[in-house]
Amino acid sequence: MLSVLHLTEFGGYARFIPLLFCLVAIFYYCLAAYSAIAFLSQSTPMNPEFHPPISILKPLCGLDSHTYENLASFCRQDYPNYQIIFGVQDPNDPVVAVVQQIMQDFSAIEMQLVISDQAIGTNLKISNLANAAIEADHAILLISDSDIRVGSDYLIKVVQPLCNPSVGVVTCMYRSQVQGWTAAFEALGISTELAPTTLVSRTLSGMNFGIGATIAIRRSVLNAIGGFQAVANYLHDDFHLGRMPFDAGYQVVLSHYVVNHGLDTNRFSDLIQHQTRWNRGIRVCQPWGYAGQIFTFGTVTSLLFLLTTQASQLGWIVLSVTWLFRLTMAWIVGVNVLNDPTVKKLFWLVPLSDLMRFALWCYGFVGDRIEWRGRHLKLTKEGKLIDLSSKPMAEVNLA
Repeated sequence: MLSVLHLTEFGGYARFIPLLFCLVAIFYYCLAAYSAIAFLSQSTPMNPEFHPPISILKPLCGLDSHTYENLASFCRQDYPNYQIIFGVQDPNDPVVAVVQQIMQDFSAIEMQLVISDQAIGTNLKISNLANAAIEADHAILLISDSDIRVGSDYLIKVVQPLCNPSVGVVTCMYRSQVQGWTAAFEALGISTELAPTTLVSRTLSGMNFGIGATIAIRRSVLNAIGGFQAVANYLHDDFHLGRMPFDAGYQVVLSHYVVNHGLDTNRFSDLIQHQTRWNRGIRVCQPWGYAGQIFTFGTVTSLLFLLTTQASQLGWIVLSVTWLFRLTMAWIVGVNVLNDPTVKKLFWLVPLSDLMRFALWCYGFVGDRIEWRGRHLKLTKEGKLIDLSSKPMAEVNLA
């Protein structure tokens, strides 16, 4: 009888475990909002005399929805001295024709197209960058993905932190430009879940990783970490292009410039594939950080608390307060920091986005296979890639 009473008492207390997770989530939302406000209150001094020559490296593979417009935006910079080097592996890639048109339309800009299938590792994007970097003339390299679009003031603003010789890397956050509900739903999660974790990480431990939307890195710093070869087998190469210089003693700065990112997610299966690749990659790069995301899902744990308390008044109060803090943080980051039109339009869908991302977060704990641009790859415990594309499809377990 006594043991039954103890179990009953424990069961009663266990109902309040989700409450603890809600309280931690509320603290996280407050910290994210504080981090966003602190980020906005800080500004990078502008030195009009600081405009060192820059080599922009563009790794390309296939066409995005607005490839021409994205690439052309880098040709319209109000900057005195820069070059653009496009790297492509396949001479028959349809992006080659677009690049040739860009080079013809902006003939005043120094540009080169490097076509080479030489691979230095499993990550072919990094091989593209390594091949393009051979033709780079300048001491500052700026790496940006093919689906990024920028304004004419991009270079002059992004380069400013490099005035400080102790700064080795500058990186940028992004907001997604979308078409269709599926892409908009994914973009909502990126701006209100991924961006806050970036700002919180910056507050707690300093900026110590890169974001693929933009990485401006000194060539000397890249050489100090072993060049592109050092990240040639990693999935999250951008993460390591910031982490390795940080570990080597250089500062990594998060620029206040927010770039536009073209998100081509046409089907829900594409969304699942993207998120699974990112989640599994983050899990192996930052296993404890990935596991710790459980404390950020207040939307989910407040619903669980409502259920365990049988829709009690306390349960509804906890849910309301948790969601209020969650939505406030999402607005501060998504609108005030990123100025994301998708967040402004679909703000009311943030809780539903959280539920989906929680399910995908759970799924990210299992499996080590990913699909990336038609290639089937396996992730090692260190976050490196093993190419499985040569194996028969029957042998590839995408779970």
